[in-house]
Amino acid sequence: MIGLTILLPCLNEAETIESVIENARSSLKKSGLPGEILVADNGSTDGSKELAVQLGARVVDVPVKGYGSALSHGINASLFDFVIMGDADDSYALDDIDHFLEKLDAGFDLVVGNRFQGGIQEGAMPWLHKYLGNPILSWLGRLLFKVPIGDFHCGLRGFRRVSIQRLNLKSTGMEFASEMIVKAQLSNLKIVEVPTILKPDGRSRSPHLRTWRDGWRHLVFLLASSPRFLFLYPGIFLFSLGFVGSLLTFSGPIDLFNYFFDSNSYLFSIGLILIGLQTILMSILTRIFSSNYGMLPRTKSVSTFEKHFTLERGIVLGIFLLILSIVGFVVLIADWTGDGFENFTSSESLRVSGVIILALLSGIQILFGSFFAAILQTN
Repeated sequence: MIGLTILLPCLNEAETIESVIENARSSLKKSGLPGEILVADNGSTDGSKELAVQLGARVVDVPVKGYGSALSHGINASLFDFVIMGDADDSYALDDIDHFLEKLDAGFDLVVGNRFQGGIQEGAMPWLHKYLGNPILSWLGRLLFKVPIGDFHCGLRGFRRVSIQRLNLKSTGMEFASEMIVKAQLSNLKIVEVPTILKPDGRSRSPHLRTWRDGWRHLVFLLASSPRFLFLYPGIFLFSLGFVGSLLTFSGPIDLFNYFFDSNSYLFSIGLILIGLQTILMSILTRIFSSNYGMLPRTKSVSTFEKHFTLERGIVLGIFLLILSIVGFVVLIADWTGDGFENFTSSESLRVSGVIILALLSGIQILFGSFFAAILQTN
């Protein structure tokens, strides 16, 4: 339905809810659109819910605690095509949302406020959030997902309800703000940001936001949503480093820049190869899981992998490596026994044993990883 829902998540905001609703009503009237003010109450016990009803807002109860839960429930309960979400603590300029509506009218799916462009009034944001947490997490989000958003955590946003519902947002906490932007970018929605002002909230109590806990949850979500940076790239680096190291030390000790590398370095390199391979497999499995179970949108790379990957191919490769390791082990034992075990502890035998162990463990990883990938593809 064409119109505007102004959505306010609320948990014990009796001190500010009246002012916020009046500002929202002013914007709604100025927009000329049919609309509603919707309060998603998260279990308030201070009379916020009753006060909102008296002021003419529609209130829905959200039984599951959390910022993300309140917003998800409110989005699904909204009646109109356009949604502007804010906060019930009177820190956002809900009486000035014209620039959000202009971008929505222009065809954008998600319009995010940028408090650093619009202005952060004195006392509105803690120093740690303003100069460290927010800039670093927003920079990391831009790096990982190539999304041109400078303020990942601004709570004043406008969006098309249907577009956001299709993202299947799942976060229940403050990381919901990051999830919305990340999934919108991965789903190729049209995203833009506009300046907005942040002022000190009107509450006498402490905010619901917990700096370290919520910052950590944002960081974990960003990393978990990018298996390439969390698993694939580190895995490729470790695998390559181990491969080069094992090649250099396979024939015997070497001297590089007056540093001596021998059998210990060789064994360490073999370990790096195994860790790198396992990490690369984790990247593949994580991406399949997140795509098939709705945590992240399906990408072209995942579809291509699933098109060419079969359980049988993984089994063949894994068994081939296992057979290769068994043959190598038998040959090595025959060599040892033929020499009366004279070379049992020799450097040459150690290096050959390293290759055999590498083939054995790699085969096991690939074999069982292939079965796991096949299970994840069955949903």
